[in-house]
Amino acid sequence: MTRRDNAIYTLISLEDFISLTGVDARDERIARFCLVASTLTIEGQCKRRFLRKRYLERSAFHGDLFLPLGEYPVKNVGAVHLIGGGLETRLEPRFFEIAPNCGIENDIPFSISLSPFVKNFRGIEAVRVDYRAGYTLATVPADLAAACLELASWNLNRYRGRRVGMTGSVAGNWRDGEHFEMSIPENVRALIEPYVRRTI
Repeated sequence: MTRRDNAIYTLISLEDFISLTGVDARDERIARFCLVASTLTIEGQCKRRFLRKRYLERSAFHGDLFLPLGEYPVKNVGAVHLIGGGLETRLEPRFFEIAPNCGIENDIPFSISLSPFVKNFRGIEAVRVDYRAGYTLATVPADLAAACLELASWNLNRYRGRRVGMTGSVAGNWRDGEHFEMSIPENVRALIEPYVRRTI
């Protein structure tokens, strides 16, 4: 990963994209745009974020000791706070567990399991969790990186052809004229399907 990769939000490095697609150095600006747009499109389709960042997540507390976290995989948990009655209490790590263990790069949802000791606190209204989740550029799964590469290449070809939104001209019978293209290629949909957020 080079310094110029740090500046963009992407599932595959700019350097790898340029070398794999043979993009000319003069097209670096549009390549950056395509990588960021593709990453955001993939995240939108999957209804989740993939690149590592910090989250401050607040959940209402109704006595349930098992709280799912919104993003995954979880790298680490900085703090868990109990909120209620105008007070905020930081829990010691011995009073909660993360399942699965932090640092596991498996693409499965993570949860916090609170100790029954927590019920000794009166008037708890919410639990706030400070954690880091997602992949680094070096740990992005190969199929997500491939989806970003393919979608960015597809977008780059659309922009170069100056026919954004059109598949091209079709002649013959009653189908003459230009037609709108799909929003995302089917091969990219297949690659990202295992990463779509599931709701139960």
